[in-house]
Amino acid sequence: MSDLILVVLILLLLLCLTVTVGAFLLYSGLLSDVVIKTGPPPIRNVTIAYKFKEGPYKDCGSVYTESCSIGPKLSSIGVYYDDPKQRPSEKCRYVVGSVLCEGEDKPDEELQKLYEKFGFKVFSLPEVSHAVTTTFPCTTTLSYTLGPYRVYPRLASYIEERKLCAFPTIEIYSGDVINYMVPLSHQTDFFVPEMKEEVKAEVKEEDSDEDRGTDITGADSHSDVSSVSGGVPWDSRETSLAASTAASLASSLPLRDVMDANEDIKHRDHSDRGSNESMGSGSSFEELDMDQEEQEEGEEREEKEDGELEKLPEGDDGAGEAAELAAEKKEAVGEAEE
Repeated sequence: MSDLILVVLILLLLLCLTVTVGAFLLYSGLLSDVVIKTGPPPIRNVTIAYKFKEGPYKDCGSVYTESCSIGPKLSSIGVYYDDPKQRPSEKCRYVVGSVLCEGEDKPDEELQKLYEKFGFKVFSLPEVSHAVTTTFPCTTTLSYTLGPYRVYPRLASYIEERKLCAFPTIEIYSGDVINYMVPLSHQTDFFVPEMKEEVKAEVKEEDSDEDRGTDITGADSHSDVSSVSGGVPWDSRETSLAASTAASLASSLPLRDVMDANEDIKHRDHSDRGSNESMGSGSSFEELDMDQEEQEEGEEREEKEDGELEKLPEGDDGAGEAAELAAEKKEAVGEAEE
């Protein structure tokens, strides 16, 4: 009996442990509904105290802990610039810190100096009208781990399906909610100075690599092909590509103008010919009308003459006179027709 009771107690303990772990996972947001939408972001323009880091995103916890220890009542924020699937994790760049103020408010000077004392820097993030946003519950320490696994795959599929230009990813921890937002405009304004310097350095390295390649192959380093390959969307080399494209279009414009002028001349020739033909056809129609009128007049005269002949008196004299008059009038009509 004692062994059976012990087994039952162990089973009950395992069952309670399973229920507790399950409830803890549910409370942490394991099955929370992740609704992705596009609209106004959860924050306006904010001033943050941050530290710039480079490395795996999983190592950001220490900076969060440090920023929260300095300003425990402030909201924490993280800005992640790179996609770990496209860039090595040890080279991923991000900033972590606290939100000092939002909107038109000014940061507390003493608190700002305290952050700066511990190596934090101050930067202002812009306000955007639209962003891809979602939320996730922040109820336990496990929520910080469950959030990325639940949110980021859906964010990526949402952005890819709609072909949106959205970056970087921003997390705002306020109260018991984690707000995720990905701006749809002014993206490079979210780059802190350290990030901008690294981007410039990468662009210079890519330019030098392309120059080496062109030196080996003997191709021109300033060709359109070299200006297109590599780089980032905000690369200044887009201006050279745009200039070459504009030049090619400008060179083709005179040829188009000549072709248009030739087409206009041809069109005018056709219209002139058409007008001349129409004039010719109009004159021929007028001549036909004149002939018809003359014929009708001749017919009317003949009818009148016949009527007059019928009215003349009978007899040999009358018949002779009528014949003479008819002959004279026929001769007159013939001369008029000629």
